[in-house]
Amino acid sequence: MKKILTVFCASMITVLVLTGCVPVPQAEENETETPILEQPVMREISLYYYNEIQDKDETGNAMCSENAVLPVNRKIAESDKIIEDTLNLLLKGELSQVEKDQGFSTEYPLPGFSLKTAVLTDGKLTLEFDDMQNKTGGGSCRVGILWNQIKKTAMQFPEVKEVVFIPEELFQP
Repeated sequence: MKKILTVFCASMITVLVLTGCVPVPQAEENETETPILEQPVMREISLYYYNEIQDKDETGNAMCSENAVLPVNRKIAESDKIIEDTLNLLLKGELSQVEKDQGFSTEYPLPGFSLKTAVLTDGKLTLEFDDMQNKTGGGSCRVGILWNQIKKTAMQFPEVKEVVFIPEELFQP
């Protein structure tokens, strides 16, 4: 008798569920959907680094020419601070092995050297740096290369017409 009663109850529950009289718990819509993460809009920029191979005269001597500060391409997320983001990426000094094999090199990152602010006003980009360990000084060849890497990277942006470094004591031979 218990067996018949159990089969009868199970049958009744099944009928009620199938006819919609008893709600079946369902997952909420949010639980079944995979959230779609918005991909940032990427922008191609250039980082200017020294290329030793391109800086040789006819006898193989280094010329320390600004013409040997050449672009390598990167893609970064578009932002309201694209110039500052680009310069900070330059200062990390991250070159691929392929780029190194092509002759590119850099002394960046310099210990204690960082970009504090980047302010663009009427085409004039004023870059303020911290140089806690005075790493931007040295010979004229070295400081010219370091200075041109930053200047050329900043000047790729059409809104930048002039680049000013503060403090003025930076990049002095």
